[in-house]
Amino acid sequence: MATQATATAPRSSTFLRIAIALQTLTIFGQAISAGLLLTSSYGETLHSVGARVMYGASMLYVLAAVLAWKPGGGSLRPVWHASGFLVLASVQVVLGIAHVPSVHLPLGVLMFGLSVLALAQAAGAGVASWPGDHAEAAPQEEATGLVQLRSSRL
Repeated sequence: MATQATATAPRSSTFLRIAIALQTLTIFGQAISAGLLLTSSYGETLHSVGARVMYGASMLYVLAAVLAWKPGGGSLRPVWHASGFLVLASVQVVLGIAHVPSVHLPLGVLMFGLSVLALAQAAGAGVASWPGDHAEAAPQEEATGLVQLRSSRL
């Protein structure tokens, strides 16, 4: 007989979701401050401070991903995603300092889109069950004799 188990999300996965949300908000804030950069005198200062905050949020995302993975035995995938975001944030900072808007702006849009996707994935699927992890399914017999495929991550 098939049974379903429910598990509560550990604190580390909540921290991971908060870190991703913070990163997403800071990247969105950078888009706003980029518009102010073009239209006001204080835009450059705001964008510069925002870059530091966004970079800090990316580092916090890496920390949260490691804490969600290591002690709880969760998926390693969020660690790879967070590390990728930190690399993208580093490239973004270098491009901004070098004043290369032709790459800096599209990379910012890409980072925002990827961050929104990571947030939606973490919020919807939960940290311990990222798609593609534990993809193997074992056949389970039902009481009626029918075979049903059930994922190993209940």
